[in-house]
Amino acid sequence: MTPAKWARIWSERLPDVPLTLVDVPAAEASDVLRSGGADVGVVRLPVDRTVFSAIPLYTESTVVVSPKDHLVTAADEVSVADLADDVVFHPLDDVLSWERLPGRAAIERPAMTADAIELVAAGVGLLVVPQSLARLHHRRDLTYRPVVDAPQSSVALAWPEDATTDLVEDFIGIVRGRTANSTRGRTAPPAQPKTKRREAADAGRKPASTGGSRRSGGGAKSGRRGKPRRRS
Repeated sequence: MTPAKWARIWSERLPDVPLTLVDVPAAEASDVLRSGGADVGVVRLPVDRTVFSAIPLYTESTVVVSPKDHLVTAADEVSVADLADDVVFHPLDDVLSWERLPGRAAIERPAMTADAIELVAAGVGLLVVPQSLARLHHRRDLTYRPVVDAPQSSVALAWPEDATTDLVEDFIGIVRGRTANSTRGRTAPPAQPKTKRREAADAGRKPASTGGSRRSGGGAKSGRRGKPRRRS
């Protein structure tokens, strides 16, 4: 995600309205929005559409995190079947929807993805997560490979449906890449004062110079062709 870019654009367009970025675990994002702890949030789908409006942003690739010397690193990508003989952790905050969990189950489920990462680094097993989480918990002793047939996670911008304020609409416009002059936005620069527009219009009616030809209706008027008249 690029929240820093969104925040920068917001501060340029609405400098008098502070925007605060709040970092919460993915599993808690919907609850934070529902309770009013945030106005808009980046969440993982699905969300309760009877409560939230949502705009899908992208779908992530799914990867398996492993020690750098593990066998799965020999291939550019792997399948779920390739993980059958390994312990694969399924943390309580897992964001993937599995019909059948990959690999062999661990004795206990780690509470958090961060805890599972520590276990992978200890060589106890592997972890399958969306690619952004693998990057978030990056370690020099770990790497990851795409899992081609694993479920994927989609990310969306969401907000409570009954709380679609003008400021929320402004933020949606920024996320969608609308310019400040967009007809759908509310933060377009103020219109030019009438007096200035009149002065500009008057200036446009003046001839460009005394020695040049005047233009009217988009075409230049030329003089009568013929010999010059001699003055006495």
